[in-house]
Amino acid sequence: MGNLGNAFYQKLLANVNKVIVGKDQVLTLIFTSLVAGGHVLLEDVPGTGKTKLAKALAKSFDLHYSRIQFTPDLLPTDVTGLNVYDPKTGDFVMRSGPVFTNFLLADEINRATPRTQAGLLEVMEERQVTIDGQCYQPGDPFFVVATQNPVETAGTFPLPEAQLDRFMMKLSVGFPDHDQEMTILTKYMSSDPLETLTSVVSSEELSAVRKEAGDVHVSVAILDYLVRLTAATRNNNDVLMGVSPRGTLALMHAAKAYACLSGRDYCIPDDVKAVAVPVLAHRILLGYGKNTDCEKFIQTVVKETIVPTEDFER
Repeated sequence: MGNLGNAFYQKLLANVNKVIVGKDQVLTLIFTSLVAGGHVLLEDVPGTGKTKLAKALAKSFDLHYSRIQFTPDLLPTDVTGLNVYDPKTGDFVMRSGPVFTNFLLADEINRATPRTQAGLLEVMEERQVTIDGQCYQPGDPFFVVATQNPVETAGTFPLPEAQLDRFMMKLSVGFPDHDQEMTILTKYMSSDPLETLTSVVSSEELSAVRKEAGDVHVSVAILDYLVRLTAATRNNNDVLMGVSPRGTLALMHAAKAYACLSGRDYCIPDDVKAVAVPVLAHRILLGYGKNTDCEKFIQTVVKETIVPTEDFER
């Protein structure tokens, strides 16, 4: 066990790297969330490659892809779909929205009103869409990559805590360094490599890797470590809202997927540490007047929490 996950990771990374330069750490975390069955929120300033990264990932899979450009006038039915009257038959016909897909890019998600954002709540958590009292299933697998700009506030609506909690990870792409930007200029000199990118992973391969990740062993010591980490966010006077049990579950599943992609069939504390900040930081709310950097707070929690030293294999 473990070889399938690592081979999947190497193949997918090599393909996406044809388009994205120098972001292996961010890509690893996105792959981890995908294998764990979670969704990803990419938050960064315009022009850092958020949308291109999402498109490159979508094209790497032999899956159905949809995109929603979120705007203030977008309606919930524009996301989920609705029943439309057909005058020829006299019946209402279901017209599916873009959520009926495998890979959904929710571009600039914070430009839509909270009412429209809420249209994604059910499908992201429960993998179903309810329209006029009837439940429909989206694609399987179903994966959402959303993007948002943290700087611009005009015409935007901050994601509510309930919506943020649906994302397994919140990540930032960041600016490239000098050498990476030189490589970008060279790579895009004559054409866009995204145009010729082809799929390298099938839905069957993804399902197999997800099953392998689900079978990753988590010792009692690691489970205790996970609970102590999230409990530390609830028992702190600086925190108004700590990590919920959903967050603890997300941390466990992300650590299992990270271990699988690393080629192991068991979790170690380093797996938990690798995913702790992107999984937990967006799920807490710090008190007014306190340090508002949630990522640094989680880093401190991880640093101060005692790490188990037992044998973590089966």
